Amino acid sequence: MLVPVILSGGAGTRLWPVSRRAYPKPFIRFPDGESLLGKTVLRALGVADPAAPIVTVTGRDYQFITRDEYARAAPTTAHRHHYLLEPAGRNTAPAVVLAALHVAATMGPEAVLLVLPADHLIVDRAAFARAVADARTLAERDWLVTFGVAPTRAETGYGYIQRGAPIVPHGHEIARFVEKPDLETALGYLASGEYAWNSGMFCFRAGTLLAAAASTCPDVLAAARACHDASRFAGDTLDYARAEFLAMPDISIDYAIMERARQRAVVPAQFDWSDIGSWIAISEQTGVDAQGNRTVGNAIMVNSRDCYVQAEGRTVAAVGVSDLTIIETADAVLVAHRDAAQDVKRVVEALRELEHSAAEHHVTVHRPWGSYTVLEDADDCKVKRLVVKPGQVLSLQLHHRRSEHWTVVTGTAKVRVGDREFLLQRNESTYIPMETLHRLENPTDADIALIEVQCGDYFGEDDIVRLEDRYGRVAK
Repeated sequence: MLVPVILSGGAGTRLWPVSRRAYPKPFIRFPDGESLLGKTVLRALGVADPAAPIVTVTGRDYQFITRDEYARAAPTTAHRHHYLLEPAGRNTAPAVVLAALHVAATMGPEAVLLVLPADHLIVDRAAFARAVADARTLAERDWLVTFGVAPTRAETGYGYIQRGAPIVPHGHEIARFVEKPDLETALGYLASGEYAWNSGMFCFRAGTLLAAAASTCPDVLAAARACHDASRFAGDTLDYARAEFLAMPDISIDYAIMERARQRAVVPAQFDWSDIGSWIAISEQTGVDAQGNRTVGNAIMVNSRDCYVQAEGRTVAAVGVSDLTIIETADAVLVAHRDAAQDVKRVVEALRELEHSAAEHHVTVHRPWGSYTVLEDADDCKVKRLVVKPGQVLSLQLHHRRSEHWTVVTGTAKVRVGDREFLLQRNESTYIPMETLHRLENPTDADIALIEVQCGDYFGEDDIVRLEDRYGRVAK
């Protein structure tokens, strides 16, 4: 049985301001309306055995967004998804070894894992399926398989794989893995024809991977077993025990297993591939005009060449410039030279040092129950638009330093204020004093929207004291 394992994590800091910690790269939506994660799950469903689950390794904070993305991309497959939730960020070796333990326990050690990062873009699904079939054949013969992408340029940002002896007819043995090279070395790799880019996608039996881990990284395997045994799979979710998970070594699967193991193979990835690692990669997905400009949204280009402009809301005009990347969002604008695409992550580092919210959140913040959009954030008040999904409910909570006014814009809301519980219709409002328990619920089968006006001297999210919460956010 072929079981896809989707690794969905990482901050995607080089794609700020669209990718942020609370809504990272896998959820970025392309002009066709699909996200990278949505495209990945469709690709996985296309090669998985019909009875196989789709296993997603992601952070606890992203599970509800991931569910929404899957419901949007493949609405009839909800019963097939397993969610393995990490309490904090870790590397790929812990994620993959834990996934192998889960698949071995639920599907058996003979099940074949297809490990797919959630932030890769592959358009040619038929060619992808053919490469997966070749990899599966080798995996069923106990090879540890990766996919090698034929290099199209002397890229210094990728690791490389040197091909060894052929394995007829499916691939090659791996002679060695090579770290990200300097330009001169990368040019040599490109000219030799012996090297492929390391795609970060893998295929192997669960039992084969665990046996290799026992040999190459027994510390990772022992810590993973302790974490797996301390955690419980309930419904469709395995929520990893925090202490045991944080005790796992922070190491990649390349370092921990693939570079040290025996019987490693590389299958040629004879399909288009991009890891969408920068705004240059994003821009290449958009059509180009006669001046070399690529635009998304409301962009006006005057005497400008070789620029990429992405405007989410406002009109962006570029006059007399060249080789620029300009990204506009509701609360931030990035202007960068194309040659500095890899340095965008330094903006995020600077914002974090300043403890600026733009490093973490967008103006619209997604929550398990829906979302809120900040309309005004002043010293004496804060105004939000809340959208609550059908059947969802906010936590029972209170605030020490602010009062709130709720006005229903659309739909019917069920509200608790103190000991009172009542319905609010469109254009009706209520007042919640400081230190008063309150809760908001959507009892209907359609989204509801409210305007929330906060008054007080502090409006931070840490002034929320939760007493009950169906999403597990009450502090222990």
